[in-house]
Amino acid sequence: MSSEMEDMDSEGPTIQELGIQFSGLLIHIQERVTILYRRIQKRVLQTAILVCVLLLLLWVAIFLYGSFYYSFMPTANFITPVHFYYRTDCTSSHHSICSFPMANFSLLRNGKKQVMTYGQPYQITLELEMPESPANEQLGMFLVKMYCYSYKGQTIDTAARSTMLHYRSSLLQSLNTVMFSPLLMMGATEQKQYILVELYSSYIDNSYKPTVGAVIEIHSQQVQIYKAQVYIHAHFSGIRYILYHFPMASAVVGVLSNFTFLSVLILISYLQVALGGIWPNQQVGKWNKERQGRADIPEATDQYERNIHPEDNSTVTKTHLLDASVMGPSDIKAYSSGKMEESILDTGVEDNVETNGSRGLAEEQYVSEARNEETYLKLRFLSEGLPDVSTDPTDKAYYRTGTCLSS
Repeated sequence: MSSEMEDMDSEGPTIQELGIQFSGLLIHIQERVTILYRRIQKRVLQTAILVCVLLLLLWVAIFLYGSFYYSFMPTANFITPVHFYYRTDCTSSHHSICSFPMANFSLLRNGKKQVMTYGQPYQITLELEMPESPANEQLGMFLVKMYCYSYKGQTIDTAARSTMLHYRSSLLQSLNTVMFSPLLMMGATEQKQYILVELYSSYIDNSYKPTVGAVIEIHSQQVQIYKAQVYIHAHFSGIRYILYHFPMASAVVGVLSNFTFLSVLILISYLQVALGGIWPNQQVGKWNKERQGRADIPEATDQYERNIHPEDNSTVTKTHLLDASVMGPSDIKAYSSGKMEESILDTGVEDNVETNGSRGLAEEQYVSEARNEETYLKLRFLSEGLPDVSTDPTDKAYYRTGTCLSS
């Protein structure tokens, strides 16, 4: 029985092994959950940044459109009350009004900003609220005159229009009075007429003499007026007509256009900074090519050394190349003379290749040879205790010539 239990224990995994596997599984699950949490956190952060950028772009687009609309669109409508006055110091006792009713009003908003924009046509209309009194009915036609003046009081333009009350027969007035008698008795309505006098159909302000005010004069001493108002309405054309008559569609198109332009600008800037630009740069390619050429110089030097010396002396040769302090003066001279001869032979061979090859390949070979000679000169001057050629301001060609002559 005990042997059977031992066989069963030997066949199945032990509790310790199960614990190790379970702990490994828990660690694996924890790592996966941590990675998933970091990914979700990164995505949420990226989404929040993107939403903030989009909201900022939308706000900037709305601000730009509002600034454009405010600066481009002139005042569309302007209404101002007109208060008439007249002289009463008459010498005759038969007339209490000694002059025509006159009114002076300003065309400046808040006393500073001009109402009318230069080059924009405006329609100027005078509205008179007149009672249907016997005096006005007997008045007939009367004249309304308007004078526009500048800062210095100079008269810029003058307009004169005639008008009168609308005719209504006595029968029509009687029927109207009977029908609206309850409203008339309660004071909800009155027997009056609104007379519109169009003084200017297309008035354009002069930029050299801007209009700052106007004077309206009614050429009648018997006229009776409840109140009067001046309406100034702008006649738009082109883009201003679309912006004024279709404000919602214009706002949507303008904001979307600004948002698209800003989005493209931000996208191009991001690609230029984060990804190194959209279009390839010739200077970057040239720099990478030069960097690759510089990295190939040590490999070419090692290959050159391996071709000169046998395989059995390769270790000694590498030791001499790496540590110049081990080499003696005689070894350096013998090594330098042999290396210089082979360098001269290689130079002759490369000159022949240069005449037959392309110009770009010959220049790269010449640079490689010059680097090999500089390496040799550094080794030699280091062993003899002389200053380095690369730090000496003297011309390097002088040392090369001297080395060739001495060898």
